[in-house]
Amino acid sequence: MNRKLIIGTRGSQLALWQANFIKDRLAEIGVEAELKIIKTQGDIIQHLRLDKLEGKGFFTKELEEELLSGQIDLAVHSHKDLPTVNPPGLIIACVSEREDPSEVIIIHKDCVDIKKRLSLKHNATVGTSSNRRKAQLLSLRPDLEFTDLRGNLQTRIQKLRDEKYDAIVLAKAGVTRIEMDLSDFHLEEIPPIEVIPAPAQGVLAVQIRESDRELFDLLQPINDTEVAKTIGVERKVLNMFDAGCHAPLGCYCRKTAEGKYEAWTSIAEDNEDFPNRYYLQDDTTEGMADKIFAKYNKDRKLPSSVFITRDLDENSYLARYLAKYNIQIDARSLIKIFPTINKLDSFILKRADWIFFNSKNAIDHFFKLEPYILKKTKLAVLGRGSEDALRKYDRVADFSGDNLGIKTEDIAKEFAKLVDGQTVFIPRAKDSLMSIQNALTENTQVIDMPIYETVLEEEVDKTNAEVLIFTSPSNVEAYFRENLVDPGQKIICIGHSTAKAIEAMGLPYTLPFTPDELGLAEAIFGLEI
Repeated sequence: MNRKLIIGTRGSQLALWQANFIKDRLAEIGVEAELKIIKTQGDIIQHLRLDKLEGKGFFTKELEEELLSGQIDLAVHSHKDLPTVNPPGLIIACVSEREDPSEVIIIHKDCVDIKKRLSLKHNATVGTSSNRRKAQLLSLRPDLEFTDLRGNLQTRIQKLRDEKYDAIVLAKAGVTRIEMDLSDFHLEEIPPIEVIPAPAQGVLAVQIRESDRELFDLLQPINDTEVAKTIGVERKVLNMFDAGCHAPLGCYCRKTAEGKYEAWTSIAEDNEDFPNRYYLQDDTTEGMADKIFAKYNKDRKLPSSVFITRDLDENSYLARYLAKYNIQIDARSLIKIFPTINKLDSFILKRADWIFFNSKNAIDHFFKLEPYILKKTKLAVLGRGSEDALRKYDRVADFSGDNLGIKTEDIAKEFAKLVDGQTVFIPRAKDSLMSIQNALTENTQVIDMPIYETVLEEEVDKTNAEVLIFTSPSNVEAYFRENLVDPGQKIICIGHSTAKAIEAMGLPYTLPFTPDELGLAEAIFGLEI
């Protein structure tokens, strides 16, 4: 191609970074380009909420008009801001690799409370104009209050510095790309499987004229085809629900190390509605969006009753989710827990570089011993449930396996790499599985200590609930010592070791992706009743 390409872009620092990123990628394949800054109505109109602008092309119309008239050759967009249907005559020719699609909460340091989920103080005022973020964050923290937030990234950060909010929520991708100095704030990163991002969040889209086949072919070397496949699922879900880019819908799809695909979806009626979450794993992206859409059929029957082998706080995430559908709850632990020691040797803790907790019970019993933990000692947990339990003791985990998968063995392997050659203290239940210990390398010194034991209840009443949720192998043993599963009853297991106990009896079960209440809600929603 002999001509010098003209790239159309908005004028914000982030938009210019994005356009220059594509310009640099083009240079790598020998194509010269220059930028043309185009101001959109969305840059000018700052007094309306984003959802009031939905469907009006406020952030893309001028760019697309310049494309269609031939004033520019390509436009660079943040893909999540684009409608799912291109204007006639325009196409997306290529997409970039995906930046981390996580959300980040940026918090005033005097508004931090690490004992609470997301590290936000009670009743904190959070700035965001995203209905998707509001619905999901409210489901995690119903005490939060929200105020609309507009402007480019610098403007939003300045509004936070001016104390118009206690915290604001941004896409991590934007913050990362322009390398903002946020050292005067506390940052809390939220993984994309906890607060599910907007479809195509973290991806750039290059839009061209459909008739420009020469340019289309030229762009293919910088097109990330794997990203195109995964965000294709996300954007098709958005399209099938006929939802705009500011609807309370999140969808995130990724490829696993084993070559499978997994997708998380969160959909709410409005920004105050408790979202329905769904997790799906499949061998291919083909048909994934259709399967997700089918699960949200309003005529589909959800269970009428759920049994779970632990106490359930009525204000917990799972209890509020079940209450939304008037699902009856039978919550009772089938085991008793007793401490096996009443004092910890402080010398042992001083030797530890890491302390690993594989359950909430291990955390509770450990801190009852009033341990003295050195500042150098880091804390690790198996998943999000243990992470939340740790916060109650004013501690934040330095390692959490919640984003790594459902298998304890996979989490153990990653943790083993991290702590190779160091000393790890593991307080645990007597007779518990040794998945973490067995994965640690010979260079790692392990201090293994049972600090509590479980005793089965002697008599366990049968439940007629449609769904049985087992939270540990001990609870499985206690229930099935005297009881059987009725025809039609569905079983959900928290954790891989619990699943193995059910599997040993030859019973079918569902294993949530994460062994916590979000994972349970996803699993319950996905059941066929």
